[in-house]
Amino acid sequence: MGDRIRVLLVDDHAMFREGVRSLLEGEPDLEVVGEVEDGRAAVQTALTLAPDVVLMDITMPQLDGVEATRQIRSQNDAIKVLVLTMHDNEDVFFRSISAGASGYVLKRSGGLELMSAIRSTHEGNSYLSPLLAKALMSDYLQRGERTQDGPAQGRRLSAREQEILKLIAEGNSSREIAEMLDLSVKTVHNHRTRLMTKLDIHRNTDLVKYAIRLGMVQVD
Repeated sequence: MGDRIRVLLVDDHAMFREGVRSLLEGEPDLEVVGEVEDGRAAVQTALTLAPDVVLMDITMPQLDGVEATRQIRSQNDAIKVLVLTMHDNEDVFFRSISAGASGYVLKRSGGLELMSAIRSTHEGNSYLSPLLAKALMSDYLQRGERTQDGPAQGRRLSAREQEILKLIAEGNSSREIAEMLDLSVKTVHNHRTRLMTKLDIHRNTDLVKYAIRLGMVQVD
């Protein structure tokens, strides 16, 4: 068997951390390398231990999980962050993805889903809990955001623009996209700007919403 996936647990409830640790330590390919109870300690410990995946809660003392994710990813983008939270609303989800999280799992999900999400995130994929995906899709339908001209708008994008939009929606930074597509960071920024202008979108979180509406982001 190859190297084990090194996981850092971040949650302010000790009993919950113990339960997750017990679950993960029963898997031969997963290793818990540390656990902390607040966002500030999460940043310090993640940068020191350089785990493969950080399991990040959102509501915590000192520093919330969104800002902790942003700080970790800005200083070491090789570390993947998988949000594990009770929050099932789109605002927290999109703020987390915008901060650099690679995936989002709800605490009421099962243990098998959590382990699958960790492995998927470690492999470089994005992960969205089916429970949250269902809630997001229901919300879009209720608000009438899934309009019939959505796919037509998507077809107005060039192949390169669609490729970059998909990578943005999957939580990749401009630097990561530049490396994947063998482009300069400036070129990626220019594509992002043209995307926003063409789609009349002004925030990165709205780009992610748009990509989900067009089915560009795979929901595992």
